[in-house]
Amino acid sequence: MASCSGCGPGYRSPLDAMKGPREEIVYLPCIYRNTNTLKPDYLATVDVDPKSSTYCQVIHRLPMPNLCDELHHSGWNACSSCFGDASRKRNRLILPSLISSRIYVVDVETNPRAPQIHKIVEPVDLFWKCGLANPHTTHCLGNGQVMISCLGDPSGNGKGGFVLLDGQTFDVVGNWEHPGEAAPFGYDFWYQPRHNVMISTEWGAPKALANGFDPADVAGGHYGSCLHVWNWDTHRKLQTIDLGKDGGIPLEVRFLHDPSATEGYVGCALSGSVFRFYKTLEGDWAAESVISIPSKKVEGWTLPEMPGLITDILISLDDRFLYFSNWLHGDVRQYDITDRRKPRLVGQLFLGGSIVSDGPVKVLQDREKQPDPRIIQGRRVPGGPQMLQLSLDGLRLYVTTSLYSGWDKQFYPDMIKEGSVMMQIDVDSVNGGLSLNENFLVDFGKEPDGPVLAHEVRYPGGDCTSDIWL
Repeated sequence: MASCSGCGPGYRSPLDAMKGPREEIVYLPCIYRNTNTLKPDYLATVDVDPKSSTYCQVIHRLPMPNLCDELHHSGWNACSSCFGDASRKRNRLILPSLISSRIYVVDVETNPRAPQIHKIVEPVDLFWKCGLANPHTTHCLGNGQVMISCLGDPSGNGKGGFVLLDGQTFDVVGNWEHPGEAAPFGYDFWYQPRHNVMISTEWGAPKALANGFDPADVAGGHYGSCLHVWNWDTHRKLQTIDLGKDGGIPLEVRFLHDPSATEGYVGCALSGSVFRFYKTLEGDWAAESVISIPSKKVEGWTLPEMPGLITDILISLDDRFLYFSNWLHGDVRQYDITDRRKPRLVGQLFLGGSIVSDGPVKVLQDREKQPDPRIIQGRRVPGGPQMLQLSLDGLRLYVTTSLYSGWDKQFYPDMIKEGSVMMQIDVDSVNGGLSLNENFLVDFGKEPDGPVLAHEVRYPGGDCTSDIWL
């Protein structure tokens, strides 16, 4: 591998990736479930090249052949973990369906600007071969397989297991975890082979979260608050770290990109906290809260206190900046994490949210004034900032506003009617700082079949939330 120069997919190192080409197109799953349109979800290809005549436009739509899949997150058949293997190519995008449990394998090689379905893995294969359902996060593995985390079992109960797909045929191979060792809940995961470790997170039981959020389900034990530490080689669960009341619903987990690093961060939605997890001197793993976003005392909302609801986090490829979105409060934040234990806020930008100054919610006690609604090119931003994707060079941050259709419908009903948007933030990667690019807007309220909910952003050449280095 050391003598290999660009022979496999991805990049030799995270710092090499930062020198990669500028993104020209991106892929986004677009969801119709829970909207007023009975149409299949689709994969949108969006032109993000400012030199192009179709800049900020959807240039292709690949509809799925089924209804109500709830496309959500996507991943690759190969990434930088396969850099040393000349036989591997990043040519298939893996699209799991959060609700139907169907997995679509999309050919992005034949025509990257107009992808086509290559294969469909039906839910029955997950149910019968793995006892799992509700697939979420996809990562390729260095051995050629593809691994997908799952939220539950076929009955809608929480079950944090992992499905393995053959990297060539995309047939279901079986479970990654050993029988009886699945976590109580599942969601995201990230592995770090140099330290023989994988860490997974928890959302909640699919039957609890399927159609909205009920606080009683938290009290009833249907949502998670733990990190799970796994032995990467043996697939054994080694440790469970309970984050407690300050770690409710830990979602996106990110190791530092440096493959020798023994630490990373996880965003906890319900508690508005970011925890740093790390390997101790004794060799086990621990976690500490390093960022806390206080809930706001409000009136005119469902509850007397509104959490920020941290729903997505990512780390720049040079491991210098941490970004996350507060979906309910409506702001995107940038932290300098040079001091890993003491993140320093260096950028903040409000893009919609539930506490806008002309909305029904009044903040009763807060040092921050309620932000004005964000209007771009005459379009009021619906919902709040949610999924994030950073350009390889760290200069552009893409933001979409849909979280998950069941929760969108509950918290931002206007977005169901008007569709979501994609925005772009210009990043000061030297001193820190965020500013909105007023010339960039992708309005998914204007789609041919009606407003749609656009979710996660993926670059064809890989990005900082999909590539892992060995």
